[in-house]
Amino acid sequence: MPDRAPQPVDRQLPTDEARDLISLVREIAQREIVPTAAEEEDAGRFPREVFALLSGSGLLGLVYDAEHGGGDQPYEVYLQVLEELAAARLTVGLGVSVHSLASYALAAYGTKEQQAEHLPAMLGGGLLGAYCLSEPASGSDAASLRTKAVREGDDWVIDGTKAWITHGGIADFYTVMARTGEDGPRGITAFLVPGDAEGLSAAVPERKMGLKGSPTAQVHLDGVRVPDARRIGDEGQGFAIALSALDSGRLGIAACAVGVAQAALDEALSYAAQRRQFGRPIADFQGLRFMLADMATQIEAGRALYLTAARLRDAGLPFAKQAAMAKLHCTDTAMRVTTDAVQILGGYGYTADFPAERYMREAKVLQIVEGTNQIQRMVIARHLAGPEGR
Repeated sequence: MPDRAPQPVDRQLPTDEARDLISLVREIAQREIVPTAAEEEDAGRFPREVFALLSGSGLLGLVYDAEHGGGDQPYEVYLQVLEELAAARLTVGLGVSVHSLASYALAAYGTKEQQAEHLPAMLGGGLLGAYCLSEPASGSDAASLRTKAVREGDDWVIDGTKAWITHGGIADFYTVMARTGEDGPRGITAFLVPGDAEGLSAAVPERKMGLKGSPTAQVHLDGVRVPDARRIGDEGQGFAIALSALDSGRLGIAACAVGVAQAALDEALSYAAQRRQFGRPIADFQGLRFMLADMATQIEAGRALYLTAARLRDAGLPFAKQAAMAKLHCTDTAMRVTTDAVQILGGYGYTADFPAERYMREAKVLQIVEGTNQIQRMVIARHLAGPEGR
């Protein structure tokens, strides 16, 4: 088997504009992200300058209306952009996905006045967003959240703690779900909270096994006052907004997972073509070739699954079941593929001198964020068999 570098993914894109967009993303990734990814992840450094570049290049608001600074791109294109970014560095791909998630509530449920006032800066003005749903005692059971917002005249006063917040402490705006009424999902309302609001602070970032360059922290809201003009949607509509956002966000995680898996496969292919044992490249050995074939097949299946869900979304059709399936399959695939990549590299795969071990550590978190894969199975089963306990 001759030495060869892995080829870029051959993508099926709907327009010439989309093809140009992918070319731009690949250029940015190779020039601005890949060269420092390993070093910056090891140091736990968040690449804010890369996000400023992505914002200035129109890549932080791709799926939103051009009227407000978005890119008017379909989800099937946006997700492939995420995949390319995540393959270069998951901190970047996941960060773009989370920013899009944080922008969703206002873009989908805000008034025209709210959108005109805030969206241009959020989508193309260099701002970075965070999404605040989970709490220390309410993760999978998000409807039991305890953060409270109390009405005082034309303002709301918010008190509580959010947990596991990507970009916690560095975000310029936070989409916050808080309880304004009865217990359960119907008493939750969404708010757009500025990052510099008085009373808002962040804890020391969590010490994670991977994704070290992406800050994850608790966010404390201590008497944070926001005007009613920053309430998103109706009172009590917040949980429905949150779930709607997560359907789309899960597709972002699926695309990021495929990107990490693709990067691991490319590393394994490159190594297998160059590493020689018993007088020939190890890529000539059938056992290893079968591993590579399985890895590639799982990745292609994951890509097809997330694109199918994206096309349903783009067509205005229900896609929640397919989004859960994509998140489940793609993140499980990323864990398997990255583990196999470490195995193919052998002892070298277990060292930080090669990126395979970083990919494996990063893949694990994708099975947890934005709904664990056990929750995805519950969502899929409800679509197949109806609610539990009927």
